[in-house]
Amino acid sequence: MRFYIRKLIMLAATVLLVSVITFLVFQVLPGDPAQIILGVDADPHQLAALRDTMGLDRPVGERYVAWIKNAAVGDLGESLRYHRPVTEILAERVPVTVSLALFSLALTLLIGIPLGILIARYDGKWPAVWLSAFTQLGVAMPSFWLAFILILVFSVTFRLFPTYGYVPWGENPIAAIRSLFLPSLALSIPGIAVVMRYLRNTLLDQIRMDYVRTARSKGVRERAIMYRHILRNALIPVVTIVGLIITDTLGGSIVVENVFALPGLGNLLITSIGTRDLPLVQTLVLYIAILVAGINFIIDLLYKVIDPRIRIKR
Repeated sequence: MRFYIRKLIMLAATVLLVSVITFLVFQVLPGDPAQIILGVDADPHQLAALRDTMGLDRPVGERYVAWIKNAAVGDLGESLRYHRPVTEILAERVPVTVSLALFSLALTLLIGIPLGILIARYDGKWPAVWLSAFTQLGVAMPSFWLAFILILVFSVTFRLFPTYGYVPWGENPIAAIRSLFLPSLALSIPGIAVVMRYLRNTLLDQIRMDYVRTARSKGVRERAIMYRHILRNALIPVVTIVGLIITDTLGGSIVVENVFALPGLGNLLITSIGTRDLPLVQTLVLYIAILVAGINFIIDLLYKVIDPRIRIKR
């Protein structure tokens, strides 16, 4: 129990530190939110009145405490560009980014794990050689470049998938899958390559262990040895890599969403930065930071699920 309490405290401390840094960074950036709302030709008295209404004339510490209190009850302010509550805008955009991230993660695991096992089983033979070459290419190619290549091949040439846009799941699930497949594939290919490489290396290390030789000497079938013993132990370092892949996916989605014109958080973040919509940008950065911290917390918990022998002692 102390392990979980300690992890929760570390998670809360990380989120608090990120909130402080995020708030302070956006306070020192040039630009006046009141000027953005009223325009460059606004009357000075109107600007002063709006700054007083928005609390911009108060000390930084007081504004931070007010921001945290409001965020704790779900009040994240109002967008300077859209003139709508930030929570409403996020509620519209979060499902797109979450769907993209989950679809990409599913492709990464469903393709990367079987191919990683295949490389390990045929190590040194031609299937493993070709798949290893793919891992080199997959790691080297950035997601935004893959996005353009996939559009050129599957959308422009063969017309199998739409070039851009997003269809909500509630309208048409098949169309939603078609609209998310190419961007998810562009995000997942580097992750697939990484999972294959790490899983191959850890599987080969486990195959050389004494417990594998003991199981073989007892007549246990190779398939049972691979999937019941070797794979379980090999998944521990892979879980760490999957956590990093998820965070990379969130970062890569910022560019890929813009390539495919998906109305997600990445597209919203780029637009908000361009229009200096500070309340919205501030919230998005904090949201992504909390999501990454939460993912790392879940990864730490998964270690004990995969291998109960793991204990962290202080």
